[in-house]
Amino acid sequence: MEDANVLQLKNRKFSDLYLCFCGYAKCRPLHNFGPAVRPNYIFHYIIEGKGRFSVGKETYNLCAGQGFLIEPEVVTYYEADREEPWAYIWVGFGGEKAGEYLRELGLNRERPVCRCKCREELQRIVFAMLENKTYTVANEYLLEGLLYEFISVLARHMEPGAERRTGTDNLYIRKAVEYIQNHFSYPLQVGEIADYVGINRSYLYTLFKEPVSYTHLTLPTNSRV
Repeated sequence: MEDANVLQLKNRKFSDLYLCFCGYAKCRPLHNFGPAVRPNYIFHYIIEGKGRFSVGKETYNLCAGQGFLIEPEVVTYYEADREEPWAYIWVGFGGEKAGEYLRELGLNRERPVCRCKCREELQRIVFAMLENKTYTVANEYLLEGLLYEFISVLARHMEPGAERRTGTDNLYIRKAVEYIQNHFSYPLQVGEIADYVGINRSYLYTLFKEPVSYTHLTLPTNSRV
């Protein structure tokens, strides 16, 4: 069982990215959903408590400050902890470019879990969505804007989970290499690159320490970082 507040939408004016539903739930111990498939992308963000999320052969033990992605037509299962059941917000969405936007964030089937230290911002956005349930043209545009704001907050604050990173597919790595390629004739500082990418220098350093292949990324030989 769960105590939930939910908004579901049927009218869709937009095609690149659009909101399907959203909600907030405070779950009872061992409340679960699945195994099941969903027709849309759904991103859950844990406000408090603990639980576990399973997709394919992988199971992730998660807690407050982490999020998990459900992809369309993929079997998943998730369950609240017995002792500290979670409360979470979720946003369901679709669109022709939804998958592309998520890949830019570094979220995909291989790495569906992340950390994001922005609980208040994400919760505020979802609660604003829930407050505008009445169908009007103005609310359609408002909800679309809030969905993009939600994605923007994730893009600014998201960190990979401890399970697996996406290597050369990670947007931050690609952007960092892009900056190096465009400025290789100048003395470069790690702080400059981190500022361009939009993350702190220690996180950038951690990404480049990952034991992954960079064969698709060519670094200038005379660059100084």
